[in-house]
Amino acid sequence: MGLVVHPVRPVDSSVATILAFARRQAVRVLVREGDRQRVTGGVEFVADHEFVARVDAVVALGGDGTMLGAMRLMVDRPVPVLGVNHGTLGFLVEVAPARLAEALLRLTSGDFTIEQHGCLEVTAGQGPLETRFGFNDVVLGRAGRAGTVSVDLAVNDLGYGYYRGDAVVVATPTGSTAYNYAAGGPVLSPSSDAVVVTPVAPMSGISRSVVLGAQDQVRFSVAQDSTPVTVEIDGTAAGVLDPGDVLSASLRGEAAQVVRLSTDEHASRSRVKLSLLDLPLRPDQLLELIPPDLRRLT
Repeated sequence: MGLVVHPVRPVDSSVATILAFARRQAVRVLVREGDRQRVTGGVEFVADHEFVARVDAVVALGGDGTMLGAMRLMVDRPVPVLGVNHGTLGFLVEVAPARLAEALLRLTSGDFTIEQHGCLEVTAGQGPLETRFGFNDVVLGRAGRAGTVSVDLAVNDLGYGYYRGDAVVVATPTGSTAYNYAAGGPVLSPSSDAVVVTPVAPMSGISRSVVLGAQDQVRFSVAQDSTPVTVEIDGTAAGVLDPGDVLSASLRGEAAQVVRLSTDEHASRSRVKLSLLDLPLRPDQLLELIPPDLRRLT
């Protein structure tokens, strides 16, 4: 069992639960060298490449960011990843720390389902970026308030116009509820094989979201009149593109296996979280989001 932990949030109680479970069940726990200061005793510290090669499952302690990091880490060898919520509003993480012991037993006994997730495979062959992977989104933005991002769009090597504005967001269905949604883009069904491209504060060019298929390859060429373009992948800085640089993104299917212990409970929680994003619901629809044992109190 591999363990990935949030860099600063207190997760000691969950680590203790995992180590106690591992001793009882004769499970070996592997932790990356980079997390050595966060986990002590009862584990084997290994390099990242050895971690990826050896683990049969991964437990991520944190929020969605930690979960995404674990998924990116295992993109070349997907194994079941269980998220334990030590964050706030999480769409990916499912298990509360209080239910971790039960979840570990179900994980090791195979009593769970897998939710497949695709990711964006991002390359910049003529620029400074190596190949990266993003399960939420890729954002081409500006470094400061001055200037505008100006990029030409091509899909499957055919030109489709240009964007000029504050930023351009390329999102997966998983990431469509994040920056894409805040910028006015659509929420994509988690079951869809699609990518959405949404401009942020467009000044000219394409001004609406474009939804593309799973087989489409998107390419952005930075125009000569553009400010330098910062690239963020899943909220993490990935580099800067200058005029003339090209960035490509395509959807890589089944790149991560997310553990689901109860698909119905997860779907219900996701509806609650989506309602917090101001999706319009009638009073009776809001009532449906409240667990039955609490409805009598409303």
